[in-house]
Amino acid sequence: MTRSWKTVLGLLFTAIMLFPVYWMLNVSFTRDSDMRADPPHVFPFHGTLEGYRAVLDQQLPYLGTSLLIGLGTVVLTLVLSAPAGYALAKLRPRGGGVLGFVLLVAQMIPGIIMAMGFYAIYLRAGLLNTVPGLILADSTIAVPFGVLIFTAFMAGIPDELLHAALIDGATRWRTFVSVVLPVSRNAVVTVSLFAFLWAWSDFVFATTLDGGGGLRPITLGIYQYIGNNNQQWNAIMATAVIASIPATLLLILAQRYVAAGVIAGAVKD
Repeated sequence: MTRSWKTVLGLLFTAIMLFPVYWMLNVSFTRDSDMRADPPHVFPFHGTLEGYRAVLDQQLPYLGTSLLIGLGTVVLTLVLSAPAGYALAKLRPRGGGVLGFVLLVAQMIPGIIMAMGFYAIYLRAGLLNTVPGLILADSTIAVPFGVLIFTAFMAGIPDELLHAALIDGATRWRTFVSVVLPVSRNAVVTVSLFAFLWAWSDFVFATTLDGGGGLRPITLGIYQYIGNNNQQWNAIMATAVIASIPATLLLILAQRYVAAGVIAGAVKD
């Protein structure tokens, strides 16, 4: 009986947490004339695809920009955080502990504070309303997390494996590229996934640093759409549904790698 009650409670809590997702889908198929029905329609009996047609007509450029920013953030994050994690885990430079503490503190800084700092810098550098500017800004959130994940994962790689590569004549860099990175696949997938999701869902940096440019991410596309067409909720929710698909697919495909990458270093032999 106890197990049955736990199952029922688990299903109930899951349904409560997933209800906003269902309502988003429901509204995306609801006609404008049925939007203010009282009581509201639990199912879109007279569904429409007008919202999704609006997405195809108006929101595809925003989706392309978000994809470009997300992939750029992933590449920059991996290029910076993987070698840094390797150095902290295996080369153990002087001041490595202090650097790790600084990375933790960096993750506690509110995004809006960082956004205002970037705005002052970008205004002088001419990087406002640019894709590279948003990639750099989003990477400042992903890189500290990536360094911590890579450090924890690479610390568990046997030193004997690295020594064998050095004895065979490999340099430190060759050992990192040919031995450490392939072994760290779970960490690479984990960092890549979180970096992409942070960049894909970013609103603070986007609205501060790219508020008036022609290349806007999907978060700004939805925000602008709400302001201009606040009666067409089916189009707004359809945009949200389409924007959720890449993140959902990535989470489903990479979940086992993420689980292994996040818990890396938590258990010592």
